[in-house]
Amino acid sequence: MADRRRRLLTVLAGAAVLAPFAVGWAMGAEPDDGRVVFSFADPEIAESSGLVAAGDRVWTVNDSGDIGRVFSVDAATGRTVGTTYWADGPRDVEALAPAGPGRVWVGDIGDNTGSRDSIQVTRVPVGDGDRTVDEETIDLVYPDGPRDAETLIADPTTGRLLVVTKGVFAGEVYAAPPEMADDAPNQLGLKGQVVGLVTDGAFFPDGRHVVLRTYSRAVVYTFPELETVGTWDLPAQQQGEGLAVTPDGRVLLSSEGVGAQVLSVRVPARIERAMAEPVPTTAAPTSSPDGGTTVQDVGDAPPDRYAWPWLAWGVVGVIALGVLWRSLRPH
Repeated sequence: MADRRRRLLTVLAGAAVLAPFAVGWAMGAEPDDGRVVFSFADPEIAESSGLVAAGDRVWTVNDSGDIGRVFSVDAATGRTVGTTYWADGPRDVEALAPAGPGRVWVGDIGDNTGSRDSIQVTRVPVGDGDRTVDEETIDLVYPDGPRDAETLIADPTTGRLLVVTKGVFAGEVYAAPPEMADDAPNQLGLKGQVVGLVTDGAFFPDGRHVVLRTYSRAVVYTFPELETVGTWDLPAQQQGEGLAVTPDGRVLLSSEGVGAQVLSVRVPARIERAMAEPVPTTAAPTSSPDGGTTVQDVGDAPPDRYAWPWLAWGVVGVIALGVLWRSLRPH
């Protein structure tokens, strides 16, 4: 009788320990280590900080300290097939965003010391082969003082640029004017708050959702409401500062480091389902100084509602292991 009870307790404890993993698998929250698309073959790409992808090409820039240049990379081999030199002596390039066929926006938007009067964006041509271009640099100014930022995103339906700041506890989304002047500063308009420590982001092709990354996780928001859709953990990287969404909706990640890998990760099924639903209107838009709209009371990403089963079953598993250990001790 005692042996039968011990066997039953063993089975129950094992089921309790495995339960959270089964729940996570069923909900699409299983860890995703990412699929390696390629590794940067060019040793000059040492600090990939921004990423744009289309077709069989990926474009990236180095973090602050590099000269003004954008690398065109073959996504099949990781080899650099072209370099565009766009300016001498940028202050702190941190980001890229799509700017139409054969062009990208370069974001000279970093400001670790909070001392810049303005930040700059430049629309440059990219492609195979080397070239030097003389493009107009556009000045952007925050309405409420300097901010540090590493994320520049472009609305695929309107082309409008947005800058996401890198606050520790929360970031802020600022929109550039619909038409930007190249001969005067352009004031940014505050749109709302998002998760903190954002290092890159991109729109999905539908134009209704944005994904932002930190060093360790990704968060999907509706746009323009900036309501949280869901969040998931990203694969460990040396210093993950690049993210791109391909035209077919795949998410690519890059990291600093010579020979760093570019990974393709899945958007969890639960988030894909939520993205397919109609976007609810939960806050009334109000006018902003730049003629756009801003949504009030938009906060940081809340705890993922799919995380509670892991916690609950984890507690059950610990209790079950304790019961099993006590039952198996010699009396």
